[in-house]
Order: sequence, then structure tokens, then C-alpha cells
Amino acid sequence: MLYIIIAILIFGILVATHELGHFASAKLLGVRVNEFAVGMGPALLKRQRGETLYSLRALPIGGFCALEGDDEESADPRSFGRAAWWRKMVILCAGALMNFVTGVVIIAILYAPATGFRAEVYGGPIDGYGTENCGLMPGDRFLSVDGHRVLVYGNARFFLNRGGDTLDFVVERNGERVELKDVHLPYQERTDENGSLTRLRGITMSAVADPTSFFGKLAYAWNTAIDFVRVVWMSLGDMVTGAVGLRDMSGPVGIVNMMGEVGSQSPTLYDAAWNLGYLAALIAVNLAVMNLLPLPALDGGRVLFLLLNGLLYGLFRKRIDARYEGYVHLAGLAALMCLMLAVTLSDVGKLIGR
Repeated sequence: MLYIIIAILIFGILVATHELGHFASAKLLGVRVNEFAVGMGPALLKRQRGETLYSLRALPIGGFCALEGDDEESADPRSFGRAAWWRKMVILCAGALMNFVTGVVIIAILYAPATGFRAEVYGGPIDGYGTENCGLMPGDRFLSVDGHRVLVYGNARFFLNRGGDTLDFVVERNGERVELKDVHLPYQERTDENGSLTRLRGITMSAVADPTSFFGKLAYAWNTAIDFVRVVWMSLGDMVTGAVGLRDMSGPVGIVNMMGEVGSQSPTLYDAAWNLGYLAALIAVNLAVMNLLPLPALDGGRVLFLLLNGLLYGLFRKRIDARYEGYVHLAGLAALMCLMLAVTLSDVGKLIGR
């Protein structure tokens, strides 16, 4: 139960951090902020400082940043609606940027005690698979698999598993960069000594340890965050192609439950903190990517309308009526809420069906 509460707080803090990005950028660019709230629901504490009301609310599930003229017309020259287009763009993107930076910072903190990081290398062929002359040599360090850069440990195996029968590799061999094109490594089915069916490519991977420095840790933290972005994009692609379905998706209920399980199943308190921190970083980067998708009701959708209005004004000296944009965002919000409801019901069904 303790880890469930911690997970809820982490999720709420990440959402509040997103709103902090909007708040800080609005203040910096001179846009009026009427209220900045941490949490949702009834206010526990309120304090007016200048033009902005700061509040702490009862439910630790996020927060909000109420900008003047954000969702209605305002005569205030410092309202969001009257701000220059580039100021609006910065404010809209600042929430996602704050989430991404938060993810990088969390990862950097987690990696701070590290003395080195593992890297994947080719271990050699498996007897009986005919892969002895595939072109790879034992000790080759994987730099790219099928066009995907190897950013962190685990990438080479991940992209190898997703690839087809023929793959391209870029490896480091004796300090030199070597490209291997059209390497034929199809999956082959075998029955092992226990009678179990296996499906392998016929090669093995091993790991080497690389010592690191302070800047090396920062670089690895950055690469981990970029890898998170890549995983989110690939997951979205899998959804579009139907490779994953609704049962494979998780909403807040599923995420909080997963974080609770990860914490409770960790062998030590340190491991629990590390694992929860890693998941928090992944969720932070996930929020950054998802919020910038060009979909109605999301920040990315509003950015899209900004770009469309700029294009229309440049070509025809016209803009999309704010009412119609509002209708589109309202419809998008309704669709998003329906999706969230369906995902939440799916999460609850998975919990009940255990």
C-alpha cells in the first residue's frame, strides 16, 4: 500500500511539473498567470502574490496553470490570447520540455553512483545454426542494428528481436567502424534437450564494462532519455499497425499499480527507490512525447493550430475562427476522455482478473 501511495504522489508530481513549465515560461514572457495550483480539487492553502494566486489542493493528482485569456476572450494586453505567436509556442511546448528535463535529471541522479556502463558485443555463433560465417566477429561492439543506433545497453538485443531475416549492422572492431550489410540471420526453430521448442537466430551476445566519467554519466543519461522517446514512438507505431491493442495499454490506474508492484517486489529499499525513479523518468519522458502529439486537446494540437493559422495568414491573411478551433479541441477532449475511460476499465479488468 505504501508504494501505491508513493506511485500516486510521483505521478501527481510529474503532472504538476508539466504545469510548472507552462507557468515559468508564461511568467518569463510576460503573460498573466491568474492561478498556479499544485494538486486538484478543494484548496487547502491559498496565497496571493502579485497578480497570481498560488494554491495547494487536496488531491495529489497533478495541478494546473490558469493563464489569462487561455480559454476565453480577454481585453488584457498581457493575456495568452493576445500574446505573439512565438510566445504562445514557447509556453505550449514548455510543459513537455519540463517533463523531458525532469526525466533526464532523474536518470542522471540514478546514474551518479555508477563507475561504468555495460555495452553489448557479439559473443559468437551457436553450434548447429550455420551462422559461423555471418560476418560478425567475437568482440564486435554493436553501434547500430538495422538502422537503429545503439544508445544504451539492451538496444542491440531489442532491435535484433524486432528485425526481419536480413539485418544491417554497424560495429566497432579493433577501434574501427565496420558496416555489415544484408546479414542473413533468420529465426530457426529447434527442440532443446528438455523437449522445449526454441526460436533463435543462432548468435549470442555478451557484455563488456566501460569505465565512465562525470560527463560520461551525463551523456548516458541523455542517451537513456532519447531511447525512452524512441520507445514511445515505436509503441505508437505498434498501436497504429495493430501490433498492440487496448489490453496492452495502461492508463493512470495501470501505471500506479505497476509502480506499486515494482516497489513492493524490489529486494531492498534502495532497489525500490532506484526502480521507482527509473519508471518515473520513463513516465516523465512519455508525458513529454504524448503531450506534443498533434492531436486536439493536447499541447501539440494547439501548436498545430498555431502553425496552421500562421500559414493561412501568410497566404490569405485569414485565420481559423477561434470558435471552430475550440470545437475541435472540445471534440478531441471528449475522444481522449473516452479513450482514458476505456483504458482505465481495461486496467481495472486486468486487476480483477488476476
